[in-house]
Amino acid sequence: MNFIATKLYPFGLLIEPINGKEDIRDIDVNELQDVLSREHLIALRGFQSFDSAEDFSDYCEKYGEISLWPFGKILELIEHDNPKDHIFDNTYIPLHWDGMYREQVPETQVFHCVNSPGIDNKGGTTFVNTKLVLEKTPESVRELWNKITCAYSRKMEFYDSKTIAPLLTKHPEKDFSVIRYCEPPHNNDESFINHPGFEVEGIPKQEIENFIENLNKILYSPENLYTHQWKTGDIVFSDNHTLLHGREAFTKGAPRHIRRVQLLGKTPLDNPHLIYTK
Repeated sequence: MNFIATKLYPFGLLIEPINGKEDIRDIDVNELQDVLSREHLIALRGFQSFDSAEDFSDYCEKYGEISLWPFGKILELIEHDNPKDHIFDNTYIPLHWDGMYREQVPETQVFHCVNSPGIDNKGGTTFVNTKLVLEKTPESVRELWNKITCAYSRKMEFYDSKTIAPLLTKHPEKDFSVIRYCEPPHNNDESFINHPGFEVEGIPKQEIENFIENLNKILYSPENLYTHQWKTGDIVFSDNHTLLHGREAFTKGAPRHIRRVQLLGKTPLDNPHLIYTK
């Protein structure tokens, strides 16, 4: 065996080569997909990998159909000088699921760290295993959450969309429930660029603030949330149907550069929550 596998806390698996010379392409595609199905998140560190963005997208296509955007196959996550949206700023990104505003919801995200932000600059990607959350949630709380539906709207360069999703829903392929939630910016932070619209239905208005506070406390609990602190060359696979993800804020001007590809499932999932998109 040429790899070492280490359990991450509170979920996920870190895979590293024993001799430091293995190429990422040496890992069997089917085996990695089976592990991802069980673990929901895989981080690969220390492998030889990609010399270009094209190399990265070619590799990802071995795992499935890439979800195409107006900009192409790869999103270059790098801070802009004058960002028009928070994904290109150095601020945190709230927890969310990918594809919530698009016609098809990707099954998997693949991230490649071209350049790490630096050990003291933060900028980790946050992941919450919502299956794990629900397994530990008291039935009384789940009954409350079952009543709640959230409406989200967001306009940016690549779409202008609205989606309405129950907080709890069934995984599209497996026999367990998951949380679909995009948290509002913390304390309605005015420095947060391009606030999404957010409404809660199913509970009295006077209970909404308390609901958001309690849910965020649970999601951000160390027993539910894993933060991947990037090292240059890292590759991370994440299960978009089960996890929520976001980003820590990072030091302005830090050299953080992450590439992201979204993979559709074998049967692409048409977004069941999308109301409209332009």
